[in-house]
Amino acid sequence: MFRLFWWIFYNLFAKYLPGSNLPCFGFIFKKIRAVSGKKLLKSCGKNVNIEPGVIFLNAKDSEIGHNSGLGRNSRLDTFKIGNNVMMATDVVFISHSHQFIDIEKPMCEQGFTEDKPIIIEDDVWIGTRVIILPGKKIGRGAILGAGSVITKDVNPFAIVGGNPAKVIKMRVQNFKQRI
Repeated sequence: MFRLFWWIFYNLFAKYLPGSNLPCFGFIFKKIRAVSGKKLLKSCGKNVNIEPGVIFLNAKDSEIGHNSGLGRNSRLDTFKIGNNVMMATDVVFISHSHQFIDIEKPMCEQGFTEDKPIIIEDDVWIGTRVIILPGKKIGRGAILGAGSVITKDVNPFAIVGGNPAKVIKMRVQNFKQRI
């Protein structure tokens, strides 16, 4: 019953408040959405920023770490997000899909695959309109370029882009060159 109250509060009110970057009152709207997140999510860290329009499809089994942000109008199935993760607008996490094995039965009658949570490790930057498919793990320090479709796990410190996403370069390589 308690979770139902917060689900209604978030989906009918908090989700529609102005963004956190609004002068003067933005911090209040950010706080209201953060409190809602703490009540809805399995685990919610400190200084979390949930921007307007974020849709949680399985909040009770999802987690977000400290200093992380969820971008405006993102649609999120089951996830575990680490600390210091930046997410831009319109990101989609898909943690399950339709069954399609039985060709004698319409796909819409076959149900869904098992839920495979998406794991985002610490210090990741997710660009606008990135789509992450079920069960994918994004390694620490990775950058996902805008519009990427993540069909495979992403290694730590990789910069990826495209559809399907491919490694463009590694951040660690740049670090070693400066030393």
